[in-house]
Amino acid sequence: MSGDDVAALLDADRSRVSHIEAGRVDVPRNGLYKLLRAYGCEGPLFDALMAMAHDRGKGWWDGFKDVLERRALDLAELESRATSIQVHEPAVIPGMLQTEDYARAVISTIEVDHQHLDRWVEFRLERQRVLAGLQAYHAVIHESALRMRVGDAQTMRRQLQRLIEVARMPQVTLQIFPFEKGPYSPHSRSFVLFGGPTRELHTLYREHPTNADFIGDGIRIAQCVRMFERLTSLALAPVDPAAAPEALGTRDSLSLLQHVLYELR
Repeated sequence: MSGDDVAALLDADRSRVSHIEAGRVDVPRNGLYKLLRAYGCEGPLFDALMAMAHDRGKGWWDGFKDVLERRALDLAELESRATSIQVHEPAVIPGMLQTEDYARAVISTIEVDHQHLDRWVEFRLERQRVLAGLQAYHAVIHESALRMRVGDAQTMRRQLQRLIEVARMPQVTLQIFPFEKGPYSPHSRSFVLFGGPTRELHTLYREHPTNADFIGDGIRIAQCVRMFERLTSLALAPVDPAAAPEALGTRDSLSLLQHVLYELR
């Protein structure tokens, strides 16, 4: 369909269609219904898109509009709609797994307006509520993130203990990528893969110091899926707090976490 065809279907002018295509304005729910039918969209994808349109803008994150940028609010909304999350983090503990003290120490280094620090920390902790409702959460964290001193030693101890606690959740898989594996430059950037209700709604998220990318391109997502698979194959075996140490034939992620904890005593 051409832009003029879409404008006629929505009973809108061509400039509004351009704004819709650029993501600057939303499509009304009845307009989305017409468009999806016109494009032949049906089945699970149709249902998922209509559900997203119905729920659009109805989220707890809107209560933080006064202090947070749009990209942070969009991230919280994306997390709330994801069915699964795969995250690679080479430098710090992922936000979804951070303790309050650790989150405060991290945010205080990047949030210059310290009068809003408490609100930023509250927002980060609120985001963690989605963890319990996910079908799967899989994190690969580089050993450097365990050893990077954020706050004092007690802050780090509590944070590493928190990782072990979270790993007990049945839907959580936690792996550590150790120094001994050497350079892994192709995988040096952090990224998050969000699984949507259908394959077409999967999203790749990459954060930059002053911006963030929300990528829906299937080819680029597939590339990062392969990258994540490679990371999981190189990383230590997942944390399994229920396993006895003597039952492990090789060092695993839990033993490395415990070793770093011992060094922080």
